[in-house]
Amino acid sequence: MKLASVQLKINDTETASQRVERVDGLLENLKGYDLILLPEIWMTGYNTFDRYIEEAETLNGPYISHLAQKARELNAYLFGGSFVEKSGKDYYNTSVLFNPLGELIATYRKIHLFTYGSKEGILLTRGTKPVTIETEFGKVGLSTCYDLRFPELYRRELDLGAKLFLVTSAWPLARLSHWELFNAARAVENQCFLVSCNCVGSNQSVILGGHSRIVDPWGQVIATGGKDETIVTAEIDLSTVDQIREKFPQLKHRVPIE
Repeated sequence: MKLASVQLKINDTETASQRVERVDGLLENLKGYDLILLPEIWMTGYNTFDRYIEEAETLNGPYISHLAQKARELNAYLFGGSFVEKSGKDYYNTSVLFNPLGELIATYRKIHLFTYGSKEGILLTRGTKPVTIETEFGKVGLSTCYDLRFPELYRRELDLGAKLFLVTSAWPLARLSHWELFNAARAVENQCFLVSCNCVGSNQSVILGGHSRIVDPWGQVIATGGKDETIVTAEIDLSTVDQIREKFPQLKHRVPIE
């Protein structure tokens, strides 16, 4: 399974349409990959809160249809990062996964909204349901940025059958050490692969941390980005998850805590 995490540079000068055009150019170079990831609210910029409502779309909007077309063209699973979804009177930070036919097979509304120096928790409504989805390679679990600090979400997705966690993010450089720790911890404690896609650049004076990662079930980093725009790639085999869990059966030793 060939993976590509598009660590995108965000700035405050691009319009949404300009950024979409630039991302299209990056995706053009990724034909032959099985799964491609994009970052959190990359079209608008996570920290550009004054554009959230203006640029929000429904699941039937142009953002979704454009990514569906890209998944078809690439013949790949595309974790399109997240966008501000409008649903009735509510707005959500919603990540989306497409299959190689361009079908939207999973949506995840971010459960843990960030409120530390952020307006996300004021403007948006939190999601309530963990999301896993079966693919031809195995079952994957979806998550977004701040979720990484809450291990119970990943444990629930493990119990739902996940062997690979996908993380879309706009994590800041100021807390890079936490990012690196949580990427490894969520993988090793659940004996799952984890692939994260973070942003770089500066968005509303917040320096973004990059270091998108591909981590194996032992917590070892297979591939990582740095502080610049790049595409992080690796090839993994999800069938090894069962082998690792059998070799070191920590998950069978879980004791329910009342």
